Amino acid sequence: MSKIISKGVFCTEVNPELKKQNKTVALCHGVFDLVHPGHIVHLEQAKKMADVLVVSVTAAEYVRKGPGRPYFDDEMRMKFLAALECVDYVMLSEGYTVDDIVECVKPDIYVKGEEYARAEDDITGKITEEKALVEKYGGHIRYTTGQTFSSTNLINTALSGLSDEVRCYMEDFTTRYSMKEIRAFSEKAESLKVLVVGDIIIDKYTYCDVQGLMSKDMGYSARIQSSEEHLGGSVAIARHLSSFTDHVTLLSVMGDEQDIRSRIFQELSDSIQLKLMYSSLFPTIVKHRYLTRNAKREEYRKVLAVNNIPEKMEYEKKIRELFLGKLKEELDASDVVFLCDFGHGLIDEEVIELVQKNAKYLVLNCQTNSSNHGLNIITKYTRADVFVVDQQELKLAFPVYVNDEKAGLEKLAQHLHGSGWLTRGSLGAYGIHEGKIDDCPAFTLQVKDTVGAGDAFFSAAGLYAAAEAPIEVGTFMGNIAGALAANIVGNKEAVEKVNVLKYANTLMNV
Repeated sequence: MSKIISKGVFCTEVNPELKKQNKTVALCHGVFDLVHPGHIVHLEQAKKMADVLVVSVTAAEYVRKGPGRPYFDDEMRMKFLAALECVDYVMLSEGYTVDDIVECVKPDIYVKGEEYARAEDDITGKITEEKALVEKYGGHIRYTTGQTFSSTNLINTALSGLSDEVRCYMEDFTTRYSMKEIRAFSEKAESLKVLVVGDIIIDKYTYCDVQGLMSKDMGYSARIQSSEEHLGGSVAIARHLSSFTDHVTLLSVMGDEQDIRSRIFQELSDSIQLKLMYSSLFPTIVKHRYLTRNAKREEYRKVLAVNNIPEKMEYEKKIRELFLGKLKEELDASDVVFLCDFGHGLIDEEVIELVQKNAKYLVLNCQTNSSNHGLNIITKYTRADVFVVDQQELKLAFPVYVNDEKAGLEKLAQHLHGSGWLTRGSLGAYGIHEGKIDDCPAFTLQVKDTVGAGDAFFSAAGLYAAAEAPIEVGTFMGNIAGALAANIVGNKEAVEKVNVLKYANTLMNV
């Protein structure tokens, strides 16, 4: 029988036979992206603890080390391990946790490296749950000792897992900051009471195959494959933030559609406090994008975009008064406000004045899009503790500096009397604080869809700044969140704290 075995075969054939023979089983689990001396010592020590050693490997789709990881595919990583004499069986774990393997193997001993002996040092926060599950099936956890190596470090350096630009940036960054400090800022962010204010937007995606141009017109002809809807706008930002803190409140106005209202409460009410008003005059904003997929890789190109945004959206007087009343209450109760000005009518002069005057800490994003181009300029604000703009938004705000982004960013920081960031797509991001600008490269050029990447950057960078992290750390964490979001179609999923921290840990290993 091959050492590489499915969970089904192990459960139904191998495990019963091992139990019949009274053989003890040890289990090791990990990504094992590059087997190195540390792994071998760990596995050899584990083998001495039991009669049989089972090693499980996290399937590629569940590896949370950032875009481009794992470096080696599932089959290759399992082959590496099966080639080791001390390993008896290798299987694939198909989940973010090891639960499926523990339930199948029911190990007598679950073996982890000594770096997991202190639960507070585990980025995933899962070691306590893993220990409880192992004990539930009659096993216990033990830790190996020995010199610690890092697959991630070896891949980042020896195998060019990082570009030269990113590696040089990280070598410099790690002279000033440690993963311990980043986790400390993350813990501080957990206690912040966050208020998100902005439009609720439904992002509708329709996937199609473009057949060509119409025979008698200038438009595309396409065959529809499927459609899906995501919760976007301020909802997407609130979802990102709710992974970092349990104290997120979303304040907004939406249409009175029962199906959309029900969906929002079903999906968000457990993690976000919802303060919503409903207009009978205007519908919830829907942005509908038609996309085609690259035939060779998972990358999408937009063919057409339509929306239902009225040319002039002015909510009913009663709704506005209710919204303003709630805003005053929530500003008093919140530590930090994320103002998401999409330029669709919700954020008017009265809201701007109220937030600028009363927010204890203001994180600002004033977006330019096709429906408000040139009409929603960030310079209408005079205060922000931190802000985020993209290249187009900066050019509209200060066109005189169109060829000098750093000068334009410095001018905007002076205008808003704060610090902030300029996101630059594949070029990364600039961060500015007290006139000093840091330049952080993009952490991935592997992209599925850039929609939502800016919102993820805004959420992570702003929250770390609110937790008193240096602007440079905010740039780093924002770029990580943006890189992860660029590999999610639209706002289908939120960027999760554990994934951000694991990718940070990957990058810090240089």
